[in-house]
Amino acid sequence: MITKKEDIIDYFESGIKQKNNFKIGVEHEKFLFNNINDQRVNYAEIKEMFSALTEFGWNPVLENEHIIALSKGAKNITLEPGNQIELSGEKLNNIHEACAESHDYLFELKQVTKKLNIEIVSLGFDPISKLNEIPNNPKQRYKLMTKDMPSGGKLSLDMMYRTCGTQLNIDYGSEKDFIKKFKIVNSIVPINIALFANSSIIEKKKSTYSSFRSKVWQGTSRGGLPPLFFDELDFEKYSEFVMNFPLLFIQNNKDYISGGKYLFKDFMNGKIKEIDNRYPTENDLATHLSTIFTENRLKKYIELRSMDTCGWDCLCAGPAFNVGMLYGNLDEVNEVISKWSVDKIMNAYLEAPKKGLNTQLMGKDLHFWASLLLNLSRKGLENRDILNKSKKNESLFLNHLQKVIDNRTTNADHIVNKFSKNENLKELYDE
Repeated sequence: MITKKEDIIDYFESGIKQKNNFKIGVEHEKFLFNNINDQRVNYAEIKEMFSALTEFGWNPVLENEHIIALSKGAKNITLEPGNQIELSGEKLNNIHEACAESHDYLFELKQVTKKLNIEIVSLGFDPISKLNEIPNNPKQRYKLMTKDMPSGGKLSLDMMYRTCGTQLNIDYGSEKDFIKKFKIVNSIVPINIALFANSSIIEKKKSTYSSFRSKVWQGTSRGGLPPLFFDELDFEKYSEFVMNFPLLFIQNNKDYISGGKYLFKDFMNGKIKEIDNRYPTENDLATHLSTIFTENRLKKYIELRSMDTCGWDCLCAGPAFNVGMLYGNLDEVNEVISKWSVDKIMNAYLEAPKKGLNTQLMGKDLHFWASLLLNLSRKGLENRDILNKSKKNESLFLNHLQKVIDNRTTNADHIVNKFSKNENLKELYDE
């Protein structure tokens, strides 16, 4: 049971790994469209697709007799509120393995989708659909979230139904290591937003944003970048943050109950009468941690959440960029970001969705800082010196970002050029 602050601290301490056992976990979401009518797929089409994927060894996961996910070993394909799908990959040793995993997953997915008139679109925001046009699905938690989330952020439903992101999970070797990494990942949020901006079209029109997805997340309930995250945030302080964070929902047996007016500490104190005043389990804590929608968050690892989803050309670049810094060159990166002030970072964070690489930070634009950090990341990946079968290290996955820096052009610019020719969604299908 989780009944005191020390229980949460213990939970985070149990995530500590030896440096030689640091793993990499990659999650990425995709939009699915019916290529006959250019509409987002409905749940009936999802069921058909999930059924077809079982041929590749995926096993159905049910909720009240509805298939809501697939599993294969430690990998999962889960269903998002608007029938986006997300691969949550295994914890792997390096970027070579993570990229191979994504390649295999996409190969299997495309074998199935091409037979079902379904196309994959790898953008951070749905480029054509209005919110009221998007089908939902039977997952219980999403019904509660659809009802409750808008009260805390006016763009919450856009987040749920119209966004796709890429997440990276990284390990920490001690509480001190967590403190350093967490401060870095929060400081570089504006750079991850700008470099991976890939959501510049809204309802078939060019927007004024490079990453509208990031703007949406800034207007989402339970999200954002809390000033607390820039402090020397240890396990105890993060535990206090978790305890005082509102509950979104509680899973009670097979049912989901709205968190209503309760904080997690009310749960810990046995004060929720709707569930007979029971105390939270470790699973309840894990669920609560997964409903904190900040740009980065702590579970038994650190989850980075600021990158728009992108296609194959850059899918491996985000994990590589961040791993190079956080696993390969932490001290040099820390030296750079330690000179940045919190107010300047926060201002860049708010401006980056619109201004992208032109956003100012500490008197220089994010293009300057991204270029500098890219070099430090490359150095870090070269330091790791983990080779593939062709004797190439992980820095090869930075090639996409080098082009972004050299040309000062992101995916957000490319999709505008592709789509604006004839406003045809087919131009945005994954190849």
